[in-house]
Amino acid sequence: MDKYKIAETETFSRKINTKKYSHLYKKIFEDVYPVLRNNPFFGANIKKLKGEYKETYRFRIGDYRLFYKVDEKEFIIFAVNIENRKDTYK
Repeated sequence: MDKYKIAETETFSRKINTKKYSHLYKKIFEDVYPVLRNNPFFGANIKKLKGEYKETYRFRIGDYRLFYKVDEKEFIIFAVNIENRKDTYK
């Protein structure tokens, strides 16, 4: 049984349904979400951000980054945004 549930924010849902990102949803749903449901804190593609974004994690998906936050009390992962790497680290 999965420890965490996934919730997609409105921002993430709007963006993932655009032409630029829609091709990633199947990979996220089938490959990324199962990893996050088990342990959203540690993994080869997981990194906790620093500074003003210290409550946010990122999951690397090739050239893309899925950003999420974790509610440890309610065991919910909030997918908050997705960006192309080149647009993220400007």
